[in-house]
Amino acid sequence: MAVVDETADFAVLIRELKDRSGLSYGVLAKRLHMSTSTLHRYCNGDAVPTEYAPVERFARLCKATPDELVEAHRRWILADGARQRERKSATTAAATATATEATTAVTEAATVTEAATAPTPAADLPSPAHEPSVPVTAAAPRNRRRTALFAAAAVAVVLAATALVPHLVSGDGGGDRKQEAGSVTSTGRGTPSSSTSAKSTSSASASASGSASPSGSATAKSGASASPGAKSGGAADAVAAVPLTVTTRPYAWESPCGQTYLVDRDAAKVPPPPTEQDAPGWVSALGAVSAGSQYLELTVQGTGQETVVLQSLNVRVVDSGAPPAWNVYEMGYIGVGCGGGVPTHSFDVGLDSVRPMATPKSGQTGLPYKVSESEPEVLYITAAAASHDVRWYLELAWSSGTRKGVLRIDDQGKPFRTSGMSGRPQYGYSLDTSEWVPHQAD
Repeated sequence: MAVVDETADFAVLIRELKDRSGLSYGVLAKRLHMSTSTLHRYCNGDAVPTEYAPVERFARLCKATPDELVEAHRRWILADGARQRERKSATTAAATATATEATTAVTEAATVTEAATAPTPAADLPSPAHEPSVPVTAAAPRNRRRTALFAAAAVAVVLAATALVPHLVSGDGGGDRKQEAGSVTSTGRGTPSSSTSAKSTSSASASASGSASPSGSATAKSGASASPGAKSGGAADAVAAVPLTVTTRPYAWESPCGQTYLVDRDAAKVPPPPTEQDAPGWVSALGAVSAGSQYLELTVQGTGQETVVLQSLNVRVVDSGAPPAWNVYEMGYIGVGCGGGVPTHSFDVGLDSVRPMATPKSGQTGLPYKVSESEPEVLYITAAAASHDVRWYLELAWSSGTRKGVLRIDDQGKPFRTSGMSGRPQYGYSLDTSEWVPHQAD
């Protein structure tokens, strides 16, 4: 029932945005680069997008307010999580049925084998005077070999089915992210590992952060790692001890006009500005560095019904130096205005400070917050640097009952990197000439 309710809640909001926009399904689908039938399924609650990016593009096309964008994200998280649980339950049931059938086959094979190898009663044996004993002796081994082979094949089937069950349940065979991935990347969710060792557990896609050193971080599709406060006997204990996950979008945009990157290339060798959802690939391909400020979106969600309190969010600086002498590229187009509001739960981080802190934006309440599986929170971080090139990460302290710990939040196992850009050549992209041109900041 939860799957239906959570999917229906998501569909209701999507339909409201669509109806208010006045745009047809055909127009919206064309602008979103998807089929009209797919958009119909999302609005009717028959399907849920596997990633948030198309939901965000849809909401922005429908002129959603900042609060509506946050609510759309929250409802998508719940609907997507419910669908993931539904698929896992169906897979588990199918695997269990397969194992049951194989077990039945083994039982039947054992029965046949027992019957075939049982000694023949003396009264049923042929008279030596009329029937030689050799054919009887030769037939018995053949029957035993045939039934033994059948039983062995059945045993192999049940063993294979039994081995398949945990892989099907855990999702090792592939499928949609979630990672969820996510993980902690733009599309994933992280699974924390133990803090009792400096080595990270890569299979859990999280790194230990018991100390301030970032060297222990090795997240695969995660930007969060754990250092539980309670004693731990290994990675399995740590996973059970951390009742929340964090999904990070390290290259989110508060607005295109406010997002700039330092790139060590001439303007003629830099491709046009990407869309927000394509920014991570653009940044990675060019080795770009967030310039002036970096905007992070953190989605924090409990893994169960118990309440988890987010106690504090601390900034850790790995190193700080002079900004690189690279060119600055602005993501907004010259002559095209940008707009946007400030969503709730937004924090400023001044990376040029001796001790940077995450400070709530004016008028907003800070931590502690409460989260659970059904009540996630989305945090927005604006980290600014004017005169330094800073590598840094976040630590989120949490508690739940008698348990407590710290989650490290970074960029897939690496520190975030944000640099000042003062005095660097700055470029904007011209739609008229389809090229980067020298541009002065407003």
